[in-house]
Amino acid sequence: MAGASPFSVLILCGSDSDAATMTAAARTLADFGIEWDLRVSSAHRAPDRTIELARTAADRGYGAIIAGAGLAAHLPGVVASVTILPVIGVPLSAGPMRGTDALHAIVQMPRGIPVATVGIDNAANAALLAVRIFALADADVRARLEAYVEALPAGVEAADARVQEQLAADPPGSPTPTTTTGG
Repeated sequence: MAGASPFSVLILCGSDSDAATMTAAARTLADFGIEWDLRVSSAHRAPDRTIELARTAADRGYGAIIAGAGLAAHLPGVVASVTILPVIGVPLSAGPMRGTDALHAIVQMPRGIPVATVGIDNAANAALLAVRIFALADADVRARLEAYVEALPAGVEAADARVQEQLAADPPGSPTPTTTTGG
């Protein structure tokens, strides 16, 4: 989708292997009727392209940027350094540290270059944070967000009912049937 209103989001990821994780942000934004574009651009392998995408994002109608990166995870910080738009970083699980290195790299930005950071691989929460930002200025987005939040308890209640049903059928600590042979 093209960024046509101030309530659209540019989603960036450093490589095509990150796109599968970052599409959770796109799906979540779409659920709220928010337009998005997902682009691959590397802070290391294509810095000029990355800077151009970030620097011109506001002029192209975006209201926020979600940037996912693993390992050294410089993409969100590089993006935040050249735009005034809110930047939400998604640390991606990669390498032997499974995303904790990316989490630390994104969350520890220097003063003046803020990057909001969500949990490892949690692109959906990055989208929800963008929705919350947009809801401050748009009544329709706010209404959709309020409906989403109001529906959350029903999901928890349904999960609890499933667990209670499973526990009733097979309580922990109950004897496991065994087969014995006469002897």
